[in-house]
Amino acid sequence: MHAAEFIPYVIALAIACAIPGPGIAASVGTALGAGFRPALVFVTGIVCGDMVYLALAVFGLTAVAQLFAGVFTVIRLAGAAYLVWLAWTFWRAGVDPESLRRRTDRGWPATLVAGFSLTLGNPKTIIFYLALLPTVVELDTVTPQRYVVLTVLTVLVLYAVCLPYIGLAARARTFLSDPGRVRLLNRGAATAMAAAAVYIVARD
Repeated sequence: MHAAEFIPYVIALAIACAIPGPGIAASVGTALGAGFRPALVFVTGIVCGDMVYLALAVFGLTAVAQLFAGVFTVIRLAGAAYLVWLAWTFWRAGVDPESLRRRTDRGWPATLVAGFSLTLGNPKTIIFYLALLPTVVELDTVTPQRYVVLTVLTVLVLYAVCLPYIGLAARARTFLSDPGRVRLLNRGAATAMAAAAVYIVARD
């Protein structure tokens, strides 16, 4: 087991997580409305949800991936379509700072469950673990030791990507309350989503 074999997974996960989606938007909204600590709990719920999908991918989807390769192609194309739709939504409408600011701290158990539930129903997360993960990790060769390493790396990458988002959101309320700046931020996010969609479709 060499560290280099996990580099493609780390890069793919970091890119997938960094591209703004429902999880990032909700985390930023929680940070804007309730502060850094509740947002950190929310992110922890997201991480727990990712752990569920990682376990399913490693232990439950290897045979499915081998028998129903065409299904994953459909999922991959559906994922690209979803990213295009999300990019269009961000480009046209963006985020309403006032609606984000109205979020309040619901208590850590409810906040944790909210993050967990969002991840379980997040198409972006599902697409990554069901369609993209098998392209960077050979699931049929994952041993218990490799699974532990993948789990640790997943947790570290998710926190490393999400913490700057919620940290900046908690501190930069004035910046994010400027509609013009929010528009620029969202159009940059929309461009990144569209580029990701093109990459997913073009990938052999």
